[in-house]
Amino acid sequence: MTGLSCRFLFSLPALAMTTSETLSPALKADVLAEALPYIQQFHGCTIVIKYGGNAMVDPALKAGFARDVVMLKLIGMNPVIVHGGGPQIGELLEKMKIESAFVQGMRITDERVMTVVEMVLGELNQEIVALINRHGGRAVGLTGQDGKMIRARKMKLKDKLSGFDLDIGLVGEIERIEPELLDLLISRNFIPVVAPIGMGKDSEAYNINADLVAGKLAEQLAAEKLIMMTNTAGVLDQKGNLLTGLTAAQIDALFEDGTIHGGMLPKIGSAVDAVKRGVKSAHIIDGRVPHALLLELLTDSGVGTQIYSEAETDQ
Repeated sequence: MTGLSCRFLFSLPALAMTTSETLSPALKADVLAEALPYIQQFHGCTIVIKYGGNAMVDPALKAGFARDVVMLKLIGMNPVIVHGGGPQIGELLEKMKIESAFVQGMRITDERVMTVVEMVLGELNQEIVALINRHGGRAVGLTGQDGKMIRARKMKLKDKLSGFDLDIGLVGEIERIEPELLDLLISRNFIPVVAPIGMGKDSEAYNINADLVAGKLAEQLAAEKLIMMTNTAGVLDQKGNLLTGLTAAQIDALFEDGTIHGGMLPKIGSAVDAVKRGVKSAHIIDGRVPHALLLELLTDSGVGTQIYSEAETDQ
């Protein structure tokens, strides 16, 4: 499901946003009929959602996201939320006059930065849980340290020009994920909300890129879909045009020619890795579009870029 249909931009979300007089009964029936096959297809499936960007800042988008997640749960899907917090972390660091920089899309994290990371992610986690619960869901907030769920080690990066090792501090890469806690919560009809902090071998906390956590969780949970919410329309070509449907191999080519670069590297790289390792499809969608989740999952047109494995496109 890719692209953006104006008709469904103003139809499916309108069921939750408008009065009975605004939509005709026939249009409402059309919307529900279109959604039904997707509800049937994805019933009982796990959907891992990376929540970030403007959707985490704008009050209306935050409330809409919470309602959409609750709706997905009520119609039989199993959403698992992984949230970031980069802009909020950056804002607090600036207020505290703590310098922070990025290398290859990763924030350099010393002990002072890590304290801010844990503080901000903890507050955001509880805010998301509260929003989902307020709209009728049963959310539970977690970090990767809970139940030793995300085991991490210090990330090693190399300078692309010199080949020298780069020390970016308490930034972690995932060694393994123990999914038992999440499996238990899903089986009891809870909605897990995960902050991307991992635990090292000596119980030290590591700041892990939320896109990487979302991708690895999708793999470990054998998710049907991985959805990345961002502040762009999806994967764009060098002229800025939206690419709606791509195979993992086509994405690899966009990495090589530099079309995908900067902060999009870990996001799209994580999505491609998940697809290559068994997740049916990954989606890069625009979190600035109201009800983007419902548009992507429950309409024919969808919104954003969908990434398939070669095997899926052959079916």
